[in-house]
Amino acid sequence: MLSPPAVAKPWTLGTSVYAHAGVGHLLANAVVVAVAGVPVAAGTTRARFHGFVLATGALAGLTQVWLGGLVAPAGVGVLGTSGAAFALVGYVAVANPAAAALGRVVDRIGVPSRVAALAVGLLAVFVTLAFSGPGSALVAHLVGLLLGAGAGRVRLLAV
Repeated sequence: MLSPPAVAKPWTLGTSVYAHAGVGHLLANAVVVAVAGVPVAAGTTRARFHGFVLATGALAGLTQVWLGGLVAPAGVGVLGTSGAAFALVGYVAVANPAAAALGRVVDRIGVPSRVAALAVGLLAVFVTLAFSGPGSALVAHLVGLLLGAGAGRVRLLAV
């Protein structure tokens, strides 16, 4: 489990992504990773896919440990692949032809980039709240979703 202070056990940055609180937790994360991960994995290499899951999961977990006290009691640890699962959802949502077409429409009608970024941020908060269970790592889910959307915007995993 990744818990404060995170620097005390740095290896938990990686191991916490693959550890789960039980079979239900593992299955919930596995379903999202399977559904969102298949299209991402199809367009990249195994190494890039695994690196993306590990990096986004670790960054989301680390942010949860650092900032999670803003939305839940401080000092609580985090584990699971849900930050990376949300990152995969964000990637799929942004790195597809429909999202690219929407981006062109937004550009064509002259929406300021700050307004578009605010809209994406508000949508990410809504999705996070709508699809996160009670007591889950909201900060990690939000950060994962935003990391995935940013990576999808630049098509980071495309080969």
